[in-house]
Amino acid sequence: MNRSVPENRDLFAIADLAKEFGISTRAIRFYEAKGLLAPERVGATRIFRRRDRARLILILRGKRLGFSLRDISDYLSLYDANRSQQVQLLTAKIDERLVSLEAQLQDLQTTISELKEIKKLADERLVKAG
Repeated sequence: MNRSVPENRDLFAIADLAKEFGISTRAIRFYEAKGLLAPERVGATRIFRRRDRARLILILRGKRLGFSLRDISDYLSLYDANRSQQVQLLTAKIDERLVSLEAQLQDLQTTISELKEIKKLADERLVKAG
C-alpha cells in the first residue's frame, strides 16, 4: 500500500483511493454498499473525505487481520461514539481472534507433525522396497 498522500489533501476520488491502497474500485463500492463507507456525491461522482480514507484504512487492516465485515462494522459504528466503548470492543474482538488463531496454529502444528511422520514411514518403505 502506498500511503504517500499529501497531508493537506481533503478530497479523494474513488480511483485515487483504489490506487493508493492497491484495491479495486469495486471493493470500495462494496464497502460502501455494506454501509462501511459513506462518500458524498456530486452528481454520479463519489467524493471521499479524509474521514472516509481513515475508515478505509481501518477496514483494510481489519480484513488483513482476519476480522469479519460484521466485526469491522461494529467497530466503525463506535468510531464517533465513546472511545472507551470502541477500545473495549476492539480488545474483546482481538482476544477472540487470538484464541481462534492459536487454535488454528495448534491444528496446523499437529497436521504438520502427522504429515512428517507419514512421509518418514513412506520413505522407509520405499528404501525397503528399493
